[in-house]
Amino acid sequence: MEKVAILGCGTMGHSIALSAAWANYEVIVFGLNEQDIENAQTGLQSKLTILLEQEAITQQTAGLIQANIKFSTSLQEVVQDKTFIIEAIPENLALKQQTFTQLEEIISETAIIASNTSGIMPSLLAEKMQYPNRLVITHFWNPAHLVPLVEIVKGDQTDEATVERTMALMQQFHKKPIKIEKEIAGFVGNRLQFALFREAQYLYELGVASKEDIDAAVVYSIGRRLSVTGPLLSADMTGLDVVQDITGYLFEDLSATKQVGPTVAKLTAQNHLGYKTGQGYYEWTDALSTTVNKEREQTLINHLKQDLEKKLR
Repeated sequence: MEKVAILGCGTMGHSIALSAAWANYEVIVFGLNEQDIENAQTGLQSKLTILLEQEAITQQTAGLIQANIKFSTSLQEVVQDKTFIIEAIPENLALKQQTFTQLEEIISETAIIASNTSGIMPSLLAEKMQYPNRLVITHFWNPAHLVPLVEIVKGDQTDEATVERTMALMQQFHKKPIKIEKEIAGFVGNRLQFALFREAQYLYELGVASKEDIDAAVVYSIGRRLSVTGPLLSADMTGLDVVQDITGYLFEDLSATKQVGPTVAKLTAQNHLGYKTGQGYYEWTDALSTTVNKEREQTLINHLKQDLEKKLR
């Protein structure tokens, strides 16, 4: 088994730690200070409580998960003798590069450094590393303990052995790792997600439908199908001749904008940033926030239960 450490105990860091601990890995998490660690412990307890309420885990499993996770403000203590280090610090290239340089002074040259970046190219992350062959991206999706996908992105100098070890560990975490062979902005998941958003905002700007109905069109149709069949498999099921006919007239009419739409630009200028400020496309009242978060959590847990049942068959 890999000896796992996680740098950063924010939203992603402690959720990744939960995934590792749930798979019976002992993991130690680095926090900047005691307040940072206290916040992570509160977040961890909240997630375990929800999993218990949804009967996704037992009280015994919750106890084992907590016992498997340790926290520390000492980087030396966190990474000492570790073979696999997952970085989940803020999305700042210079900070990440500095962290990797610091790490290489105190870890084994065979230890893997995996970044949870959602968009920075691995070749840039590894630019100042002594051993760039051991750098790989493991892009977990939020919430990391419930969403199975992890995008494994290799850089120009990443060893295949590094990729294979990473894929194996993610599978042991009960994740669904996908291997991205070439560096590309947004990797795979975010490119698909933002392609859908581009068309959604375009339809909204044209006044084709309300924001509620545009969202409903996804939630109550393709959103349900895509949880079973991705876009390429769906195309096969539709019939590629039909797909070709439709794309023949539809692609010309789809949005090809290279920038965000006027509504988002206006809202952002007014500091209406969505959920975190209480106003965006939607007004985020306490009632809406509670409802959406609860429904999303419950849906993801139900999917997770189904995934675990499949593995046990």
